[in-house]
Amino acid sequence: MTEPVFWLAVSLVLVAVCLAAVLVAAIPAFMELARAARSAEKLFDTLGRELPPTLEAIRLTGLEISDLTDDISQGVESAGNVVKQVDEGIAVAKRQVQEVKVTTRSVFAGVKAAWQTWNRPSRKPSRLPPSQLSPPPERSPQDRREQVKES
Repeated sequence: MTEPVFWLAVSLVLVAVCLAAVLVAAIPAFMELARAARSAEKLFDTLGRELPPTLEAIRLTGLEISDLTDDISQGVESAGNVVKQVDEGIAVAKRQVQEVKVTTRSVFAGVKAAWQTWNRPSRKPSRLPPSQLSPPPERSPQDRREQVKES
């Protein structure tokens, strides 16, 4: 057992057996690796065919969204202008109603004064000669205003 050639031969046989065992175990792994490589190649081919049209569709969708955003912005701006015009119209209508109110009150006050003047009993001439008539009492401007208010 001290022969070195014997031990060299045993070592070589053991190395050969180990290499055979490693190859037997590695063959299924290499086959799976080849199958995975084929699947990856098919995936890359599919992506190469389908990805450019999809990216183009996404780009067009982005452009359409931009156009719609612009349209909506214009619509909102237009609606804001309409609201401003309506507010201005309401303000003008309020002013006109105030003017009509003042004018109507003035007309009614004038009609009332005319009616009172029209229906005032007429003074009958007195039978005294003008030389005997006493002059009317002097009234202050305040008294005249009060008489106008009472009418």
